[in-house]
Amino acid sequence: LSLRQLIFEEPTTVVETFMLKSVVKALATDDREKTAGLMSKYNLAVLPVTDKDNVLVGIVTVDDVMDVVEEETTEDFYKSAAVETLKMNLSDASVGILYKSRIGWLVVLIFINIIAGAIIAYYEDTITEAIVLISFLPLLIASAGNAGSQAATLAIRALAVGDIRARDWFQITAKELAVATSLGITMGFVVWWLGIWRAGPQVAIVVTLTMMIVVMIGSIIGISLPFLLRKLKMDPAVASAPLVATVSDVFGVLVYFALASAFLGF
Repeated sequence: LSLRQLIFEEPTTVVETFMLKSVVKALATDDREKTAGLMSKYNLAVLPVTDKDNVLVGIVTVDDVMDVVEEETTEDFYKSAAVETLKMNLSDASVGILYKSRIGWLVVLIFINIIAGAIIAYYEDTITEAIVLISFLPLLIASAGNAGSQAATLAIRALAVGDIRARDWFQITAKELAVATSLGITMGFVVWWLGIWRAGPQVAIVVTLTMMIVVMIGSIIGISLPFLLRKLKMDPAVASAPLVATVSDVFGVLVYFALASAFLGF
């Protein structure tokens, strides 16, 4: 029953005529984020909470939901930067707590970056013959990481608010591939002229093709990783920007020097 209707209806009105027969409710065992989603979806100020026997055990108010949303958003922000969630305010956290919240992922990313270093070492002869290639490397791997981080952010947020489901992976990935191709062509056109100016047409071709490929690879990694984590029953927010960017960097280095070896003949 709506309390407002109960007060303003005529005394002779039968309750059955204005009672709600299909009630939006939450179970006492439901996840708090799911409960907040229900209130947002149906624009409710108050949500009844029942037990497994459908007996009312309490209510959830908008104020409660706002607290939940703030906590969940804060947690997602931390994860997006590869930082463990703090259980206190930043001003109250000790140096030791802040160290522990950040060191784990940073060490993991070191080992992933070692792969990129090994690839560079493998193509040492190519680099020696065309040292100018090094000047384009930061630009290319940064672009791959940036494209991947953008795609990951879109996917993580859409999964979090329920805009997309795990079953939508193929459709979303196909759309992202089309977007990434357009981005890659545009960015490739820009670096083509930079390559011509700095190193000539051969290097320009390598840089342009690399830009197009790594932007597409980075975008596909970024859009796919959150779906994979959701499939594995993990929080998609773990697909943080540093992780996506680092993995994209490894692929960027590999593609760049492989193309350089093929086109320049070193």
